[in-house]
Amino acid sequence: MSDIKTVFIGFDQGADYVINSLGLVEDDGLETSVILSLFTDRRANADDVIPDGSNDRRGWWADQFADINNDQFGSRLWLLSREKQLTVVLIRAKQYADEALKWMVDDGVAESVEVVASNPRMGILGLLVAITRPGQSVKQFRFESFWSA
Repeated sequence: MSDIKTVFIGFDQGADYVINSLGLVEDDGLETSVILSLFTDRRANADDVIPDGSNDRRGWWADQFADINNDQFGSRLWLLSREKQLTVVLIRAKQYADEALKWMVDDGVAESVEVVASNPRMGILGLLVAITRPGQSVKQFRFESFWSA
């Protein structure tokens, strides 16, 4: 099964489809699934602190039509947009990414999903996502271009 290839450009620019001279590029959908899962805003929990101080808990509009009660799409990584470069923020980033990608194992898309959060450079929060698909080798995706100081 193929999908339109989506690439993550950066936190400010978001993601976009890949085009070649003949039209839209296709891929196996795994990278697109990871990008959409991580960079679509999941609704904040009631006890989450909203970065801009508002009451806007965001969330994906289609969650209200989920087949499974209280099923949510996306991640809460957006809550870290104004955080400092601290170990506790790396821990939360990993938790939010794990939460966003958990569906891949639950739905049988992947045997395992491993996330490592790091600060590869000053002012940058990076994520390394390693996904093992059933009967296949590990695919890795690296995201390092967001939350720059």
